[in-house]
Amino acid sequence: MTVSRREALRRVAASGAALGGAAALGRVAWDPGGFGVSRPAGDRQVRDFGVPAAAATPVLAIARSSTDPAELVRRAVDALGGMRRFVSRGDVVAVKPNIGWDRMPVHAANTNPQVVAEVVRLAFDAGAKVVVVTDVSCNEANRCFQRSGIWRATHALGATVVLPAEHRFREIRMRGDVLDQWPIFTPLVNADKVINVPVAKHHNLSRYTAAMKNWYGILGGRRNRLHQNIDVSIADLATFMRPTLTVVDATRVLLRNGPQGGNIDDAVDVHQVIASLDQVAADAYGATLIGERPENVGYLSLAHQRGIGNMHWEQVARVEA
Repeated sequence: MTVSRREALRRVAASGAALGGAAALGRVAWDPGGFGVSRPAGDRQVRDFGVPAAAATPVLAIARSSTDPAELVRRAVDALGGMRRFVSRGDVVAVKPNIGWDRMPVHAANTNPQVVAEVVRLAFDAGAKVVVVTDVSCNEANRCFQRSGIWRATHALGATVVLPAEHRFREIRMRGDVLDQWPIFTPLVNADKVINVPVAKHHNLSRYTAAMKNWYGILGGRRNRLHQNIDVSIADLATFMRPTLTVVDATRVLLRNGPQGGNIDDAVDVHQVIASLDQVAADAYGATLIGERPENVGYLSLAHQRGIGNMHWEQVARVEA
């Protein structure tokens, strides 16, 4: 996954030209957002970064039986037609891992840095001009980006690593049932393509978290107050954000005490990566990896009812053994 020093510098230079450099660390202290607004389905706002469906390829691919995270990413993405199906030459690509927690990879609270790095490498190989790697962390962002290993692994490939800063948020009206007007992290909505790269794990409120819940990382403000209606807020976010591609890290999953974890014994190696055009199907399968039944995860049923995706993952999956 390494690149030459000259190539890494070229990519960093391209990133600087397109984005003006990575943001300095900031703290989002304002929260004009509203919630509790009921909206008709046709009135909801959508940011759709998707690509056309292809009859010859599956909607969801599961790669397993390897201990190499990069190989699992390649196999899963190749099963959907390869990264060139999703990224075109000259694209600005935003990669959204889970970098929420001040935890090491062994804790499985954040996305495996090798999985994120391989997604970045594939995007560059497909012709991306700029690849931005970013998230709005729950713990102190600088520590999260460093300790997760994601900053080092992706910057080495020429990615632009952007930490949250107040000036990078703007109010957007999503017109969801819970999420109406809210500060949104602009690097994740201003790109040409968006690749969601969550980690599959337990969550003490929503039971399971990966692709759909990972969109909490586009929000500023006091997003913890959304926990009082967490399933609807997750469905609202997945309605608003329709990624180009979802790549779920299930190389090591957190079985309990999520989302933050902290005890190595709470995580287990599974050695799988899921690539999908359907974030609902990806989450429904991922939930089974922590022993959770998809029908018991409230936001999956809501998303299925809204037509965001298909929670019956077995209808759209291909297993790449």
